[in-house]
Amino acid sequence: MIHPYNRLQVCAMLSSVESLGFSEVRDALGVSDSVLSKQVKVLQEAGYLAVRKETHNSRVRTWLALTPKGRKALTAHLSELRRIAEAAGLRD
Repeated sequence: MIHPYNRLQVCAMLSSVESLGFSEVRDALGVSDSVLSKQVKVLQEAGYLAVRKETHNSRVRTWLALTPKGRKALTAHLSELRRIAEAAGLRD
């Protein structure tokens, strides 16, 4: 679920913060709104991402946050990648 590049990057970006704005994530990844929206939807449906919308000065802002389930999945995924790298003789 997390392995595709853009999803992994989204989860990694959100792992160290409480939440980030959709536009900040989009710009950091260098993707379009539609590309990010598709990845967000997949992660949200898996229960890994929470999406919150806020209105401020007549503008809607979308915030993304990693859920506890998402943090656990990311940690497990990164642990498995480390195990694979070590098995291949690669080190940090």
